[in-house]
Amino acid sequence: MKYILIIFGSILFFASCKSSFTKTNDISGISTSDTLTIKNDSLEYEIIIIEPGFNSWLVTQPPRGYYGQQFLENQNIFLVAEYNRRVTNPTRFNPNLYLQTINYDPKIDYGYEVNYLLYNYFVYFQKEYNQKL
Repeated sequence: MKYILIIFGSILFFASCKSSFTKTNDISGISTSDTLTIKNDSLEYEIIIIEPGFNSWLVTQPPRGYYGQQFLENQNIFLVAEYNRRVTNPTRFNPNLYLQTINYDPKIDYGYEVNYLLYNYFVYFQKEYNQKL
C-alpha cells in the first residue's frame, strides 16, 4: 500500500482515452505540463494525474488553502465511494471512465496536497465527462 493512489493515476490516463473524445489518445502528445505528480514522502503516498487540460483548469479553481483539509477529506470519502460503486457496476456506468477502484482509507492522513488534488480532479472529472458523482 506504498503508493495507494498510483492506481488512480492509471485510471485517469485510461479514462482520457475515450473513443468519442476529441483529444488525442497518444500519450506522446501529452506534455509534461499535463502530468501532475504529488508525493508525500513522509507517508509514502503519491497521486499522479495524467489528464490533458487538468493543469490549466486547476489554476482557475480556488487556490490551495481555500478549503480546509477536513472539508476535502469529507468530500473525497464520498466521491471515492461513489466512484468505486460505479467501477463495480460496468453495465450501468461507462467502463471506459470507471476502470479501477481507488483505495482511499479515511483513517489515513494523506496530507493537504493529495486531498486537494484528488478533490479537484473529481470536480474536473464531473465537468469534463458530464458525470454527476
